[in-house]
Amino acid sequence: MMNTRSADILADLMVRRPELKACERDILAACTVLRDCFAAGGKLFTCGNGGSAADAEHIVGELMKGFRLPRPLAENKVMALAGILGGQALDFAKGLQAALPAISLNGHPSLATAFANDLSADMVFAQLLCGWGKPGDSLLAISTSGNAQNVFNASIAAKAFGITVIGLTGREGGKLGELSDTCIRAPADETFLVQELHLPIYHALCAMLENEFFGHD
Repeated sequence: MMNTRSADILADLMVRRPELKACERDILAACTVLRDCFAAGGKLFTCGNGGSAADAEHIVGELMKGFRLPRPLAENKVMALAGILGGQALDFAKGLQAALPAISLNGHPSLATAFANDLSADMVFAQLLCGWGKPGDSLLAISTSGNAQNVFNASIAAKAFGITVIGLTGREGGKLGELSDTCIRAPADETFLVQELHLPIYHALCAMLENEFFGHD
């Protein structure tokens, strides 16, 4: 169950973008999955191609630092800094923010190009999950058609390794929609129109998650 402010963020999205009403239940389900993942010590992976690769990086940026709310470091981390810095720890801590752990699978060109050359470009994201993924983690797999093979392969690997798969697709969902544990299907078909809807969806998700961990009901 989301707290009141998180529910308000989702309700506001429905007012501003009424065409996303069809996605409301799935956005809430995705937020619940990710909240529980982070609360249990898991991390989020993101991936996509082209504009969706940029979205994958964008999402990580909103989660790994302050988005709309202050995020002071937890007291145990401040105390750990004090063990190194003593009385300077508070000033040092002011230069840091609490994070929700997220990693884009798109941001590793040396490894990605080596693996694509040696084995298969379609398996790069799956390989990264093979190395980093743990049961209890989550994957946000972004494909406007739902049929991008490298994103789908990542989702197969995720399911096999105990990683929850959230799809972010267009209206039809494609094969990613069928495989995902939860799939948010933006109600559009052309790639650029789907991408225009993806941004408000994931901004709302990031704001809701930030509120769950750093806000007040």
